[in-house]
Amino acid sequence: MTEQHDRGTPAFDPSAAALVTGLYVPGDRPDRFEKAVATGADLVILDLEDAVAPDQKAAARDAVVRWMTSRNTSETDAVIQVRINADQGAGVDAGRGAVPCADFQADLTALAPLHASFELRVPKVETTADLDAVVRLAPGRPITALIETARGVENAVLIAQHEAVTRLALGESDLASDLGTAAREAIDYARVRILFAARAAGLPAPMLSAFTDIRNLAALRADTERGRALGWVGRTAVHPTQLAVIAEAFRPDSEAVAWASAVVNSIQDGGVSTLTSGEMVDPAMLGRAHSILGLAARLAAQSPTLK
Repeated sequence: MTEQHDRGTPAFDPSAAALVTGLYVPGDRPDRFEKAVATGADLVILDLEDAVAPDQKAAARDAVVRWMTSRNTSETDAVIQVRINADQGAGVDAGRGAVPCADFQADLTALAPLHASFELRVPKVETTADLDAVVRLAPGRPITALIETARGVENAVLIAQHEAVTRLALGESDLASDLGTAAREAIDYARVRILFAARAAGLPAPMLSAFTDIRNLAALRADTERGRALGWVGRTAVHPTQLAVIAEAFRPDSEAVAWASAVVNSIQDGGVSTLTSGEMVDPAMLGRAHSILGLAARLAAQSPTLK
């Protein structure tokens, strides 16, 4: 049975370990790997799954391994993740001798011996058995569990509690296909469920799913702001032009920063205080205030590419 454990408290700052900007890069485009890191994104995802055609899977895997082997990924400011192929043999049948998907097994076999610092992004996670299958082949790697089905959403609490999981993520396009609808209400339900699961397990607030309408930056901004209002922090992108929009959507405005600073200064010794605006504040508001200040500081230090 998978160990369940508490990695946080209600006072945990959800922005402290959060990543604000992420960028997907096709694994068969090694010419783009360093360019992706140079954008200043917090997270760079080398994709072996959806972005790679079936006949290019082996070439993409080799390219990612060569790049990870040839450079010191621990020296980059970006978190590096590799999205592996899904294990179609996992899930409910994993404990009954199911044979793992060939690309899934080949990905982890190739990545497991590497000494570079990187995380695994595991798609189509529906149960903790899916995660156990990853750990057996590549133990010790932090895992972002990518939830993309109704079953995964309903099991999000257990998935978040798995000992190898350090982040949750939502694949909205796959989820819409599984549900048969991309209605806002359905996606928002999944967003709320996954946020609660992550925070209850002491994990950082998840990043929003990639927005696939690359040219529609206004729609990207609007949807990102909706996700932010729901409590999510950060978003992955499929094109570098989206990064600045994402960063700006999460950048606290001057009014929010002023409020957060006033809260921290007013109740740093505990107790109840009243701001000059007349608003009563108490220690219950400190978490929100620190989150705002943490995001503001993080984005102020971002690469000029994202400003």
